[in-house]
Amino acid sequence: MATIEHLTARATGDEVARVLSRDGVVVVDDLVAPSVMDAVRSELAPFLDATPCGPDEFSGRHTRRTGGLVARSATCRDLVMHPLVLDATRATLRDATSFQLHLTQVIAIGPGEPAQVIHRDQWAFDFFSFPRGYDVQCNTIWALTDFTERNGATRVIPGSNLFDDGLQFVEADTIPAEMRRGSVLLYTGSLYHGGGANRSDAVRAGINITYNRSWLRQEENQYLAVPHEIARTLPDDLLRLIGYARGAYALGYVDDLRDPLEVLKGSSAATASGLGDLDAVRTRLAR
Repeated sequence: MATIEHLTARATGDEVARVLSRDGVVVVDDLVAPSVMDAVRSELAPFLDATPCGPDEFSGRHTRRTGGLVARSATCRDLVMHPLVLDATRATLRDATSFQLHLTQVIAIGPGEPAQVIHRDQWAFDFFSFPRGYDVQCNTIWALTDFTERNGATRVIPGSNLFDDGLQFVEADTIPAEMRRGSVLLYTGSLYHGGGANRSDAVRAGINITYNRSWLRQEENQYLAVPHEIARTLPDDLLRLIGYARGAYALGYVDDLRDPLEVLKGSSAATASGLGDLDAVRTRLAR
């Protein structure tokens, strides 16, 4: 069975993207210090404690899924904007005009949780079958705790990003993405994977932060997950990634062709006006 390639924290975005193109999955070891994970846990503690377990087998009846991380955790904002992750996402979705934040969620798998059904994250788009090799998502799971086979490390099938759509697999077809706290698992939306069974007596927690092409709908509604009073305090680059930017030519402007960032902040925060970058459109049409 294929293995999961591990890269060091000195890897470049292009190196990560090359592995993702081939395998659909890669681990970057020790990308942040364990103290960063301590800060996330401290900032999110009241929200993690208040989150109920999932309502069905897919969500996990012994699993808590806590979202809204941009609004709730300053440290998670830094993870969202991590340079290596953004570089890898940009290289993976290299033919997209832009990409956006798709989902932020702590997934805490409790003891006794069985393995999740093997799936592709891009099935969230109403099970549309994107062309083989055409990636619409680049995803991360940051290890908030150590990930081991025993405690429910994410199960993956390396290379399955190039498989046909709609296939069915079982846990035995997969391998665990084991990694230390502060490491990050990157995978594409086309990778067949699922949460592992937690056969330990402790919770396995990971921070799921995902990105998608800006012409697709976001899984987590960032405009409501991040209240306007908080959004107005955030850096412009983060706001654009959240979605306060045009996703492509003529996509996402407000009323009289106004830039959404300008509308949010009531200022000249926008870097451009009108419908978008017409030069980029001309370049595409000339291909």
